[in-house]
Formats: sequence, structure tokens, C-alpha cells
Amino acid sequence: MEFRIADTFTDSLRRLTGDEQKAVKTTAFDLQLNPANPGMSFHKLTRARDKNFWSVRVNADVRIIVHRTQASLLLCYVDHHEQAYRWAEVRKLETHPKTGAAQLVELRQVVQDVDGSGWKEPSAVTPASPLLFARITDEDLLGYGVPMEWLGAVRQATEDTLLDLADHLPAEAAEALLALATGVQPKMAAATEIGRYAPFDHPDAQRRFRVVANVEELERALDYPWEKWTVFLHPAQRQTVERDFSGPARVSGSAGTGKTIVALHRAVNLARKNPDARVLLATFSELLANALRNKLKVLAGNEPRLGERIDVHAMDALGERLNRLWLGRLRVADAETVSALIRGAASTNTGIRQSEQFMLSEWDEVVDAWQLKTWEEYRDVPRLGRKTRLPEKMRKALWDVFSYVSAGLAEQNQVTRAGLFTRLAGHVASLKAPPFDYVVVDEAQDVSVPQLRFLAALGAGRTNGLFFAGDLGQRIFQLPFSWKSLGVEVRGRCQTLRVNYRTSHQIREQADRLLGPTVADVDGNTDDRRGTTSVFNGPEPTILVAPSPDEEIAAVARWLTARIGEGLSASELGVFVRSEKELGRAAGAMQLAGIPFRVLDTRLDTAPGEAAVCTMHLAKGLEFRAVAVMACDDEVVPLQERIESVADNADLEEVYETERHLLYVACTRARDNLMVSCVAPGSEFLDDLKRQE
Repeated sequence: MEFRIADTFTDSLRRLTGDEQKAVKTTAFDLQLNPANPGMSFHKLTRARDKNFWSVRVNADVRIIVHRTQASLLLCYVDHHEQAYRWAEVRKLETHPKTGAAQLVELRQVVQDVDGSGWKEPSAVTPASPLLFARITDEDLLGYGVPMEWLGAVRQATEDTLLDLADHLPAEAAEALLALATGVQPKMAAATEIGRYAPFDHPDAQRRFRVVANVEELERALDYPWEKWTVFLHPAQRQTVERDFSGPARVSGSAGTGKTIVALHRAVNLARKNPDARVLLATFSELLANALRNKLKVLAGNEPRLGERIDVHAMDALGERLNRLWLGRLRVADAETVSALIRGAASTNTGIRQSEQFMLSEWDEVVDAWQLKTWEEYRDVPRLGRKTRLPEKMRKALWDVFSYVSAGLAEQNQVTRAGLFTRLAGHVASLKAPPFDYVVVDEAQDVSVPQLRFLAALGAGRTNGLFFAGDLGQRIFQLPFSWKSLGVEVRGRCQTLRVNYRTSHQIREQADRLLGPTVADVDGNTDDRRGTTSVFNGPEPTILVAPSPDEEIAAVARWLTARIGEGLSASELGVFVRSEKELGRAAGAMQLAGIPFRVLDTRLDTAPGEAAVCTMHLAKGLEFRAVAVMACDDEVVPLQERIESVADNADLEEVYETERHLLYVACTRARDNLMVSCVAPGSEFLDDLKRQE
């Protein structure tokens, strides 16, 4: 007998108390070990339309709903007695007549009779809003996975009723309808694919049902949230994962559309198809690298030899590792060393009118980034992203400062991190064989110029050599620059993901107001954010403008306490602020709420049993059920120090753009619940974030 677990079971399990969850897990383990154990208290549900639904007693009040046949036992749902029975009475497990995928389907006639279902049968009177799917044939709707008995309701759907209706449909049907409603044509299974899979083996069913072979797999399944341990890859994304690319390729999409999962599966697929190959999976920070390592363990945990051939590194950590291996431990200069050299040179140069902060950014973003060695190179370099107009005389005075910095570093036998990656790129070019056969890069929008030069040396000239995943709308660390000029041309090999699995419709819609509908890179490649859909609903985000920091802290503490009361664990909560100066307010809210927490830095990872507190920059790539973004005050978001550092209106535009991106990143770390708070008058960005009435 096959033992399966449904996503509806793990979702419902998380809503129980800790003690209840422990009891449920014990019962689930007993079921897995011996489903026919006479000690198991099975009770047939006589009122259920699906006669294979049974309940299993956990304790006096909690029941597990299982679907039991001679061939399989499926854990479907768990709740208190009455709620568990009611869940089973309005559902059935069936094989879709068109797609062949197994589905847990809500019974339409029963659902509309249940108070509080969130969906009501549309009136027979012609609705004020136009019908969304009047021109879609029944055959096509069935091809998208719409259950037969819901065809009538789908045909009556309008913009006002679609989201509520989608909550009652299988995920693949809801996604297709949301895509159609936004003008995107979803992919339908080809006629040759229909009947190709057994019901539970169909790609659409695999997102919902998982075969659990032993106690260890079941323990892992029950300890991880559904979206964590399945590392689900949508069937529409599999083609990108498995496709051969003749040159560098890139997948993009807004927050929550699965770019990281595509990158992860791409790395595993390359390693699996090429048994002797080494694959590099790189990302921006050590925090994100740790998250990728954890996901890799879930995805390839039963193939240890496969995982051994996939190296997961943060880019800077990889540079340090290869520095030790290849370059004999070159000393890497820190920011204070460079700042001291700039101050020393500027103090004796009467032609300098720019601030130290401007000169440091000019060094980091132009001179050092592009590794300029002569006055002529600096004079003629295109200043992409650095839009401040500098007359030649002013540039010459600045070059005197920068050449002094370069000489000072050489005298101290130090290189900058940009210089390190440039030397590594040169070393790779001299090797007979590269250290990695394939390179996959997540959070690619924040790869720097020297890092990209190094990556190009690793794999730009080979089939499947380079694969990037990123979102231009989340670029917060790097100025835009031309990838093509460094030998990385992705034109014609780009794909945009449009289905959001991680962030509720309400949060995604509100956060998207911070950005424009399209974002383009320097080479003319455009990310079109229009047509992106979320597959689930959630509460409306809360925006709070408090009279004082103490009142903001108290309000956020109450909000966090309410989330715990709804069944969330501490590790499912995150609180973010713009900079380290505001960390005290975030910590204060956690302390007042009595929630254990950890303040993250570049070395510390999230921890079980603890909420996360960190700056918005460190929040990149993290995911939480509930997020509070605090201290979004005037002169904090956008940060006044950055505004005062620019010398030109064009540069000011770039500051505002990246500050918007930063707030967008923070808000979209939330799956279900989002609170954005400030002290009056608050950030000007909150006017854009607020819902338009």
C-alpha cells in the first residue's frame, strides 16, 4: 500500500497548537508503519460524498481525515472533530476527466450552502461586470484543470468574484484562470501528453500529493512547511530547467515567482545529466547561500553523490576560497583602508570640490569596478549609472586622487575585492580546464562588474555554461551596466516567470505599486511585470502611521502577538528596518510581544524557534509567513544620507529608484501577512504603497 501525504494536510497541521501537532505526528507515524494496525481508530464518514474518506482519532478532539483504498492511504486533513468532518463532507478525490491529474475537489453544491465559505453562487441576473471567460470553450477550461462541476461557476466569474472563486479550485485551474484574466495565455497540456501519467504521477498532482516511503521521509515532511520540503517546480518551468542553451541564459520575474527554485532545479538537472560535471550554484550573500544549501538537501537529499558535485557559494566567499587556492592569499583591502587613502590624497589637492562620500562611490562604482589603470581610461569610460556630469578638469583632479589610492594599495601589497575578481578571471582564462563545468547564479541582478567578468571567464563561451536568475526590480546593490560589453549576451535566451507562489495577491498587488510595469537593463532586455498573478489570497496589508516610536513599537508588538495567536510560530515571523540605526525599534517590538528572536548579520542564519530581525538589505531572498517593515519614516526611507551624497539630479533619480527597490524587497518577503509602519509623517513612498480607493 502506498502512503501519501497531501499539501492540505501539512497546511492544516501548522494551524494546530504545538502539543496537538506532536500528537498528530505520532499518529501519522503509526499509520505509516502499519495502516492496518487494529489499534488505529478508523471511523467511516457516512455523510461524506466520497465513500473512501475515513477519520482517524488522534485524541479526544483532533481527527485526521484520510482517503483509504486497497492501493493507498492518503493523509488529507487534520483539525478538531467538527471542522475535520465538515472539511471531508464538502470534498472528493477524483481524477480529472481531461488532464488525468488527481485532484481534491470541493463539491460546488455543498460549498455554496456552507456559511462563511467566501464564495456565493452568482445571481442569475446579468452581472454589472463583464464575464471573464464567456469566450473560452468548456473543452479549454477543462484542459486547464477546471473540475467539471465548477464549469458553470467559472463561466459566471467576473473581476469581483474571480479571486474568491479561485480559492475553491485546484491550483493549476486557479493559476490558468488568473492568467487568462490578466491577458496572459497559459500553457495547456498537449494532446499527446493527456493520459501519459497515472493520476498521482501527473505533474499537476505532484505539487499536492507526495509518496512517503519511510519514517524518515514522513518526519521530514511533517517538520517542513509544504513549500519548503517539496521545493515544487511548476510544470511550465520544467522546460527552462531542462533546456539546452547555446550561450548565457536568464530567467526573470517579480518576487515570489520561483526564480530561485528554477535556479536550484537547473543546477541539479545539469549535475544529473552530466555525471562527471561540477556545478557552481552562486548567490549574493552567505545567508542566501545557506538557504540554497538547505533547499538542495531537500531536493537531492536521497542522492548524496549528486549533491557532492554541486558547490553552493556566496560570490565573495567563493572569491576568498579561490584566492587561497590560486593566488596565494592576496590581502584584500577593507573599506576603511580605501577611505583613509582617499582622505589623504584629497587633503593635499586644492582642485577637489566633491565630498569624501562622492569620491568613495566614484572609486567603487567606476574606477575600481572597471579596474581603470590610466587617466585616459578614466577620461573615456562610459559612466553608466553614474550620471553626474564631470568636466574634464574636475575628472583630472579626481584621477590624481584615484591614482594615489591605487599606488597606496600596491605599496601595502593589497587588492580590492574588485581587483581580486579581476585577477581570478585572468587565472581562469589561463587554465586548460575550468574548475566548474556549469555555473548557475541566483539574485543575478546584483552581480558586480568584476564578478560578472569572472563568471564570463568561467562559462560564457560554452553550451549551458552560464544560467542567471534574477529580478531587475530587486536591484539594490549595483548600478546598472552592460553585460554584453563583458561578453555575457542573454538576448534571445530570456524567460519571464509570471505565476507567484509565495506572496498573496493582496501583498503582491500593493508592493507592485512601488515599481513601474516594466524594468529594462542597459542592453535593452526588458522585464515586463504586467500579467503576473498570485495563486492565493490573504489579508489586506496594514499600513500604520504612529505618533511616536513607542506607540509604533506597541502597535507592531500587538500585531505580532495576533499572528502568534493565529498559530504562526516565531520562526515564521520577520521584522525589517532600513538600517542598523533602527534595529532597536524592531527588537523592542519583539521583546514587548515576548517573542524569541535573532538579529541577523551577514554571518548569522535564521534559526528554528526564533523570529528574524534584520535590515532590509539582509532580508533579500528570505521568506516568512508574516513580515513587519518598521521605521519607514521620513528621511529614513529613502535614506537622507544617500540623498545628500549625490551631486546631480540624475544621480538622485538612481538613489530614489534603488530605495524603492529596497522597500519592495522587504515587503515581498511576506507570504500571508504584511504590516508597514512608521512615525508621522512617514516615508513619501507610503503614499504609493497605500491601496487606491
